[in-house]
Amino acid sequence: QAQLVESGGGLVQAGSSLRLSCVASRRTFVGYTWAWFRQVPGKERSFVAYVDSNGRAVDYDDSVRRRFTASLVKDTLYLQMNNLSADDTAIYYCATRPLGPHYLPEYPYWGQGTQITVST
Repeated sequence: QAQLVESGGGLVQAGSSLRLSCVASRRTFVGYTWAWFRQVPGKERSFVAYVDSNGRAVDYDDSVRRRFTASLVKDTLYLQMNNLSADDTAIYYCATRPLGPHYLPEYPYWGQGTQITVST
């Protein structure tokens, strides 16, 4: 069973930066689209960003545009997060799918999630 392993979460103060990483184990995902989602208790998992398999097409949710940067480098997915606010507190998940991007969590492969907590 393929796995996506995330790292980089933690507790930070508002205005800080963090970088999340997501790497696949046990197989490669050539040609797949990659995405970041996040989830807070009581709410559905929501789209944050996606990167196509070539790293050329990227899109963001409006709430993180100009603060977050998603990238795909040598089979590792990154999410650089700057100027974090309390509204960014959530569990962040990476995901991948063989087709084009999807803004709903319609992805067959997911990471285990990493908690980000932003204190004010």
